[in-house]
Amino acid sequence: MLQPITLRTVKSYQQDNDKASVNLIQIEDEISATFELLKVLHHYNSQNAWTLLIAPDHVPSKALLDSCSIDTSKLLVIRQKHLVNLEYVLSSALHNGNFAAVITWTDIVNNHQLDSMNLNLEQASAKFYCFTKSAQLNNLVPQPQ
Repeated sequence: MLQPITLRTVKSYQQDNDKASVNLIQIEDEISATFELLKVLHHYNSQNAWTLLIAPDHVPSKALLDSCSIDTSKLLVIRQKHLVNLEYVLSSALHNGNFAAVITWTDIVNNHQLDSMNLNLEQASAKFYCFTKSAQLNNLVPQPQ
């Protein structure tokens, strides 16, 4: 049974224990996305778990991550072009217990995919972050019925 998904617009530094929501991080451009991503990665880097990054091509390089003291041995990066079944990858990562956070972009996962996926975020062991540009935010927020 599909459960309604709660969307929360957050800043990357706003961490809480509410796992039952998709945490939207608003970005203006690639530079702001890089800074916000580094903040999220830094937060989860100290945990004894993986961080899954389902990323477009403009994601920061390994050299940048190393220079910002991000332990890339705890980071699993999957490029959008290498994904065959996005829903399966997201659901598995959120529920298998090996990931602290799952991060993606709204140009990779869209509102229709969020609605059709049975993410069941209340039982997820990882937090779910989705980077979005301000213009895309209106398309993602569910409309009242």
